[in-house]
Amino acid sequence: MGRLTDKVAVITGAGSGIGLAAAKRFAGEGASVLVVDRDEAAADRVAAAIGDAASPYAADVRRPEEVEDAMAAAAERFGGIDIVLANAAVWGTTSALDSYPDETFAEVLEVNVTGAFLTLKYAVPHMKTRGGGSIVITSSVTGMMGNPGNVAYSVSKTALIGLMRVAAVEYAAAGIRVNTVNPGPTETPFTRLLEQGISPERPAGAQALIQDGIPLKRYAAPEEVAELMLFLASDESGFCTGGIYMIDGGMHMA
Repeated sequence: MGRLTDKVAVITGAGSGIGLAAAKRFAGEGASVLVVDRDEAAADRVAAAIGDAASPYAADVRRPEEVEDAMAAAAERFGGIDIVLANAAVWGTTSALDSYPDETFAEVLEVNVTGAFLTLKYAVPHMKTRGGGSIVITSSVTGMMGNPGNVAYSVSKTALIGLMRVAAVEYAAAGIRVNTVNPGPTETPFTRLLEQGISPERPAGAQALIQDGIPLKRYAAPEEVAELMLFLASDESGFCTGGIYMIDGGMHMA
């Protein structure tokens, strides 16, 4: 018996990075996984790599009708929804606040915040019919300490903590637990964008600079973040709700 046997998980932004690692880990512990990504080819690749336990679904989390249809598809294909990982996000660009592009700021908040709101909104009714479950929202260390040079991403990840707190209180009586996982820099395409934004000519130098600010002196592996998400998704964390779970190598304390 796996830790998620007979559970159904919906993971947004599952086409790469942390979402990809979580999809593989959850399926490995017995869950049926709806692999959601706006990149249809990426969703297909991930689901194919996982096998029969996974099913791909192309959806843009900014579009209510697509999110609603994704949740209905999970319930139809697998019988319900027990676990939601609201993970879809975009990085934006690297720029000081007073020169940050208006349209990029709006896009980042629409994907990262509105997308998570819609994910929860349309998943919760299905979770209620199953008698509860677990929602994990991917926030960030930047939600706790700020991120100079990317105001949109920092604001969006801070807002997700507020979303989590409201949802945790509203749905506790329905048996739905809600928590955030807050990674620091992780070996994903997002972190490559961060390095390039800091130092377009010498991203390796930016990597060394970032890692120097992390007490453990390295980036997280996506699989390490997925392991924490697995704990929060499983019944092992049955008394955990409303929590902010840091996995940043001590960065927010440095």
